[in-house]
Amino acid sequence: MFTGFTDETVDFMWGIRFNNERAWFEAHKEIYLTHFYQPMRELGDELYDYIAAKRPDLGLIRKVTRIYRDVRRLHGRGPYKESLWFSIEQPSEEWTAHPTFWFELMPEGWTCGMGYYMPKPLTMAKLRARIDRDPAAMEKLMRKLNRQKELVLETEDYKRPRAPAPSKLLEPWYRARSFTICHNDKLTDELFSRDIVERLRQDFTFLLPYYDYFVTLEGDPDPRDAAPV
Repeated sequence: MFTGFTDETVDFMWGIRFNNERAWFEAHKEIYLTHFYQPMRELGDELYDYIAAKRPDLGLIRKVTRIYRDVRRLHGRGPYKESLWFSIEQPSEEWTAHPTFWFELMPEGWTCGMGYYMPKPLTMAKLRARIDRDPAAMEKLMRKLNRQKELVLETEDYKRPRAPAPSKLLEPWYRARSFTICHNDKLTDELFSRDIVERLRQDFTFLLPYYDYFVTLEGDPDPRDAAPV
C-alpha cells in the first residue's frame, strides 16, 4: 500500500539530475528502489485498481516507466531519467496513439492527467469528424471542463486549423495536433502521504467521461472515405 513519497525521493531526483552517471546511480540504487520506484509502483497499483474497477471491460493495464533512457536516444543526455511516471491504458503496440491516464513525479513538481502522447493524424481527423456529426456532445464536455480549475486542456497545435469549428467553444480541437487534459503542480505536501491517492482518484474520476469519448475513436469510420458532397 502506498504511504507517500519521502524527502529521500526528492533528494534522489535532484541527485540524478546533477550526477547523471552510472557510478553515482549504482551508489544510490537502493535509495532509488526503496524511495522512488517502489512507491511509484504502489501508487500506480492503487490507481489502476480504482480505474480498472470502474471500466472492467476495457482490459486496462498499468505501466511504470524505467529510469534507464533508451541508449539510442540519449542525444547528449545522461543514461538515466530524473522523473518517473505510471500510466493506465489499454494494451497496444502503438501505445502513443491511444488515450492514457498518467501521473509523473519530477524534481520540481508533479503532473497528472489523461491524453495522447502522439496521436495519429487519422485519430485527430476522426475526432474532428465525430465533433462535426455531434458537436453538442463535445460542447457539453468542454463546458464541464471550463467550470473547474483543477484540470486544463493543453494542446500542441497545427499552424492553421484543419477545418472551421462548429463553435468558438470547440475551436481548440480543430487546431490540435495532440492534446492532454492535465494538472501541473509543485511538490505539494500531499505527495508525502496518502492524500495524493485521493487527489488522483478525484482527478481520474473527473476525466473518465473524456477517456470514454476518446477511447472509442479508433472504431469510427475513416473520414477520408466519406463521399464528396
